[in-house]
Amino acid sequence: MTIHSASSPGGNLPAPRSALDANDVRTAYRRWAGVYDTTFGGISASGRRATVQVINGLPGRRVLEAGVGTGLALPMYSSGKRVVGIDLSADMLERARTRVREGRIATVEALREMDAEATDFADGEFDIAVAMFVASVVPNPLRLLAEMRRVVRPGGYLLFVNHFAAERGLRWWFERTIAPASRALGWHPDFKFAALFTQEELAISERRPMPPFGLFTLVRLPR
Repeated sequence: MTIHSASSPGGNLPAPRSALDANDVRTAYRRWAGVYDTTFGGISASGRRATVQVINGLPGRRVLEAGVGTGLALPMYSSGKRVVGIDLSADMLERARTRVREGRIATVEALREMDAEATDFADGEFDIAVAMFVASVVPNPLRLLAEMRRVVRPGGYLLFVNHFAAERGLRWWFERTIAPASRALGWHPDFKFAALFTQEELAISERRPMPPFGLFTLVRLPR
């Protein structure tokens, strides 16, 4: 899947464009909302759990979860955190709200329908921002990273867990074979590290392969 360079509104930030736009994302997750937890929720469970475990061990109280989806990670946050979840899909958010209500999850401060690439939060409002399995489906990954960086205070942390494309081998071939079908799935299987991070950012980041089979990678980037 080709990534095209573009400029973001209101600035000169170069931005790789994925095959998905905001309407594609809404449509895909309207289709998948009812079965997401029992399909992708299972394969992503270890990555979510490991990511929240890292967050729970970091200093700082306020956490932004960008692309909160159905709220699968929300019960995992420790009592010392206060979480604001945002998502572009109203259908997914409705399930997240049900999860919070039925589970009486006190750590959740708010769940809001909002574009993670253009939030209305103040600069430095959060201590930590995390995007789990989101970066490869937003229209503009670089704008997502820039917005997460903006709303996190200096000294805070940005975390991503995502599938990143293999460089070679059988997985490389498989990812490129299924890439044309990714619009229907709301997924971008040939998403590369370079679509989100600069070489300088990768150099200062911490990266950990996640199960199953290292299919996902957890990236922690200092703010």
